[in-house]
Amino acid sequence: MDLNSNTVLITGGASGIGFALAERFLASGSEVIVCGRREDKLQQAQAQFPKLHIRVCDVSHSSERSSLFEWATREFPGLNVLVNNAGIQRRFQIMQNPEWEKIDEELAINLDAPLHLSALFIPHLLKQKNPTILNVTSGLAFAPMAMAPVYCATKAALRSFTLSLRHQLSTTPISVIEIIPPAVNTDLGGKGLHAAATPLNEFADAVMDQLKKGSVEIAYGFSANASRASREELNEMFKRMNQTPR
Repeated sequence: MDLNSNTVLITGGASGIGFALAERFLASGSEVIVCGRREDKLQQAQAQFPKLHIRVCDVSHSSERSSLFEWATREFPGLNVLVNNAGIQRRFQIMQNPEWEKIDEELAINLDAPLHLSALFIPHLLKQKNPTILNVTSGLAFAPMAMAPVYCATKAALRSFTLSLRHQLSTTPISVIEIIPPAVNTDLGGKGLHAAATPLNEFADAVMDQLKKGSVEIAYGFSANASRASREELNEMFKRMNQTPR
């Protein structure tokens, strides 16, 4: 993938992996738009990188996804890269009767949004040079962490969708790339939960390096092992990850 001279839209791009990728696309010479639910976080991101374009958007709502598409393609007609990065992770026990509204929101952000945005943007991307869709899944799509059941299920579904989308678009100019993070030191799921995980900059640098090399499936650390593991190895990963502490 040519990293410069693109116009890139990143959902959930005000913090975490999305922001790290935005920083690197900017440094490579691309124009970058990030959207997110919190205006204060978006303004902080823009204060750090004044060339960054920002847009408040809650991708859990289909109407806001449609508005985002209409605004982005009107204001940035050369937009050629969509990064479906926005995601939330909630940890809970199904037996404790969790609030369905929160589960529904997690489903909408993690799965509805990338499917809907991909469908919205494809007709526009077909008219662009070097069009690309990047979907951010997870190593947990292969071996789920049972305490985050909806998150893991949505990432497995998004991986499946990404494979189908790549196949359906194989005769078009649109490239479909999957980014498969391991646990990364971000605030996903809550502050401090991933403090001992892969450093964010280390992971983001690895992603950009693989994009330059033309990889369509970018995994790192645990996710690289999980994405290539046998059924027996995945069963063992699942067992280790979910064993009850003594």
